[in-house]
Amino acid sequence: MKMKNALLYILIFLLSYSVSGQDVYIKAEFPAVVNTGDQFTVMWTVNSGGGEFSAPSFSGFYKIMGPQTSYSSSTQIINGKMSNATSYSYVYYLQAVKEGKYILSPATFTLKNKTYSSDSMHIEVVGSASQKQNISPGKSNSSDNSEVESSGKDLFINLSVNRKEIFLGEPVVAIVKIYSRVNIAGINEIKYPPFNSFLKSDIETPPLTSLRQENVNGTVYGSGVVQQFLLYPQVTGEIKIDPVQISVLIQQKVRTGQSDPFGDFFSSYQNVPKAVASQSIKIKVKPLPGVQPNDFSGVVGKISLKATLNKESVNVNDAINFKITIAGNGNLKIASAPVLKLSPDIEVYDPKISDELKNGSNGTTGQKTFEYLMIPRHYGDFTIPPISYSYFNITTGRYDKLTTEEFHFKAQKVNDQNTGITVYGGISKEDVKYLGKDIRFIKSDPGILKKSDNVFLSKQAFYSSYAFSLLAFLLVLFLRREHIRRNSDISLVKNRKAGKIAIKRLYSASVCLKKEEIDKFYDEILKAIWGYLSDKLNIPVSDLSRTNAISALQEQGIDEDNIQSLSKILDTCEFVRFAPSSSDTEAASVYEGASQFIKSVENLIG
Repeated sequence: MKMKNALLYILIFLLSYSVSGQDVYIKAEFPAVVNTGDQFTVMWTVNSGGGEFSAPSFSGFYKIMGPQTSYSSSTQIINGKMSNATSYSYVYYLQAVKEGKYILSPATFTLKNKTYSSDSMHIEVVGSASQKQNISPGKSNSSDNSEVESSGKDLFINLSVNRKEIFLGEPVVAIVKIYSRVNIAGINEIKYPPFNSFLKSDIETPPLTSLRQENVNGTVYGSGVVQQFLLYPQVTGEIKIDPVQISVLIQQKVRTGQSDPFGDFFSSYQNVPKAVASQSIKIKVKPLPGVQPNDFSGVVGKISLKATLNKESVNVNDAINFKITIAGNGNLKIASAPVLKLSPDIEVYDPKISDELKNGSNGTTGQKTFEYLMIPRHYGDFTIPPISYSYFNITTGRYDKLTTEEFHFKAQKVNDQNTGITVYGGISKEDVKYLGKDIRFIKSDPGILKKSDNVFLSKQAFYSSYAFSLLAFLLVLFLRREHIRRNSDISLVKNRKAGKIAIKRLYSASVCLKKEEIDKFYDEILKAIWGYLSDKLNIPVSDLSRTNAISALQEQGIDEDNIQSLSKILDTCEFVRFAPSSSDTEAASVYEGASQFIKSVENLIG
């Protein structure tokens, strides 16, 4: 028991220590826009207790109730490391009285003679619902200053861009935003435009879980950003961006036709799909001014250039890495590889390209690296000349040229190197000295040439073999076509093979007779007879009966003796199946009769 109390005290001490050691902050939550007469809440959250909280004066608003205080705490232990999160919430209920834009002063929290402050609250109060209906559509009064076409609807989607006139390669941010005055249960489908003539990248956008209030043309909407894109134009001229289409589920009250004395308390709702589309946007893309330098990389933005060499000394035929890094802001994805002007004795491979890029509202930032693998094929001192790299500076509106420093390295000749022989391919300068020993000259003396009288093409056997081959080919072709023709008719194939299949079944019956399996013997006899008649007379087994089988045999010219023999065999087999009392002698007689019947029909019909 004492051990448990000691552990509890230690845990409480650690929790208190972690709380006292963490940074104190105050987070304010409030609506950006409200209607006149609406009641709303403002809340401050503090991640520490034990202090004194002071709310600002709510001038311009009527305070209904507050503060309402709540407390929450959570503890996590991950990989032996314990963390504790504590929060105190202070909620006030206010009512908007008069139109205008109001700023509430920061709230303060005093702990251990130290005061912490929150951010100020900026709340806009617009007209009431009756006044909103008389306001014509126009530009939004929201804080982002983007043009929003509401058209007076309860639900619409807006596609906006931060700039409508840009240079080629300059980024533009496209924002898809939804506005609603109805309850949205979920989003079914979003169809984004293809953004033709743009290089599109997604900007990381938080999932849309709730809507924030926003004033659009004097009307308060719930708004939220669905997706953001970063677009880089690839052609000049006027580019049109097609509308964004979205399908959402709207919660709609089910009308019963009867008045409910309890109001909406017991009302039911259903989700109704609704599709809306945004307006199209046109963007003017201007060509880059001036004359492009020969070493222009295609980058538009602001970048820096850095080059490094991993070794200053290397053996011949060993690799050395030369790395060039481009860092900054701009369309770095399409940045071309720098051009190296190296000695012919240096073999260089295509660069390995890697990047660490991040898309944001200010464009693409990060770095792109080109790593070259170079192999000196001859010993000596080598120089990597300065590399020039030009880009268009969007801030100054002109081309800037970046240059790396000059690099030097030495290739050493190893002692065990075989002169003139390289491991990685390529030719060194010394190889040229020994080419005469490796290549033999064309022989000028033709030797003794004699004309032969024995020419095979002039003999008759040569032409006879051609004629024989042609005839053999035609014979094989004829036989093949005849084989295909005969096998194309399934009924004829079954007719030809009926006797062979029946003999195989009779053989199975004889095996059963030798094993004294009488019941199975008669089953095999019936299968042989009925299968043979079905294949020979071209009657499906499902349609085959004794009557139509006998009629078909009579039409084929089979005499009455064979037909009576067939009837006797069938009667015997069916009788034995339901009243088994047959002897081996009778079974042998049935086998002989079935065999004789099949041979007779084969001889008569063929």
